[in-house]
Amino acid sequence: MKIKIFCTGGTFDKVYYDALSDYHIGEPQVEWILQQAGVNFDYQIESILKKDSLDINDQERAAIADKVAAEPCQHIVITHGTDTMVETGLALKKIPNKSIVLVGAMQPARFRDSDALYNIGFATAAVSLVTAGIYITMNGQLFSVDEVQKNRAQGRFETKTD
Repeated sequence: MKIKIFCTGGTFDKVYYDALSDYHIGEPQVEWILQQAGVNFDYQIESILKKDSLDINDQERAAIADKVAAEPCQHIVITHGTDTMVETGLALKKIPNKSIVLVGAMQPARFRDSDALYNIGFATAAVSLVTAGIYITMNGQLFSVDEVQKNRAQGRFETKTD
């Protein structure tokens, strides 16, 4: 089985580069993470955006959906900023017959205490096991995109309460 990984930026790929802690979205960190982990599965990485998710608009979400729909691979992981990950996931709902997992990080992958490494490992495992649908993996949990929300106060994703 092959996994296609689309990278869109977000905190996952942030690089802090000056004394003021300003940042920019750097190159995708997934390749480095998977190489360090010594994974033994077939994957391909493609960067399609380098944006904070708060800056992703509906046209770009539609472009992400078009890209995913046109991809022949059936197992898709999308790295994405956590603030609008659910919105992008919902924009992918019309894509049939694919297992799609969105994943992000609360701390940049380059940070020693980042959750990015664990999260991408969890996402690549999940996408190989789930049935076709749209999912979000964060905080060691797998959620259907219809049943998840970000709890900004707690800094985590959880099942919707409403």
